[in-house]
Amino acid sequence: MRRWILGLLGALALSACASVQRLDAANDVHALLISIRDEDNAAFDAHVDRSALKQQFQAKLDRQIGQDKRLGGLAAILGPSVIDFAGDALVQPRVFKLVAQQYGYTPNTKIPNVVEVAGALKPLPDGRVCAMSKKGGPCLMSFTKEDGVWKLTSFDGDFSMLRIKL
Repeated sequence: MRRWILGLLGALALSACASVQRLDAANDVHALLISIRDEDNAAFDAHVDRSALKQQFQAKLDRQIGQDKRLGGLAAILGPSVIDFAGDALVQPRVFKLVAQQYGYTPNTKIPNVVEVAGALKPLPDGRVCAMSKKGGPCLMSFTKEDGVWKLTSFDGDFSMLRIKL
């Protein structure tokens, strides 16, 4: 019986840690959502690890290019500067605003409060948290705590959703 109680207490403690982690992250994720809605570049940059996202985008583009022989030659000619430009162009509030719209969030949609955001976050084994498109759904974006701030470090959604509106 004592083992069972200790096990239950341990599970509750871990659950509480996960809840605190989600709530802590939710403040910064909420701030990111506001920055996307308002197209506030400074606030957006404060909650985004631009270099991590660019590396992720580079890897995804490299995989896609590697699967298409015709594009491989073009990528070799154009070099990494084009990928670097594409990464800079994609890591913008307006691009993520378009992604949000594809998930049904319009400019008229109320941004969820911090507690609601926390409910949509899932702690990951490596210490990051991810935002799910719906409760129990797949991760859409992942966040890592860096220097006391939870920053967007990966876009886990469909890469084709990232579009540059001209």
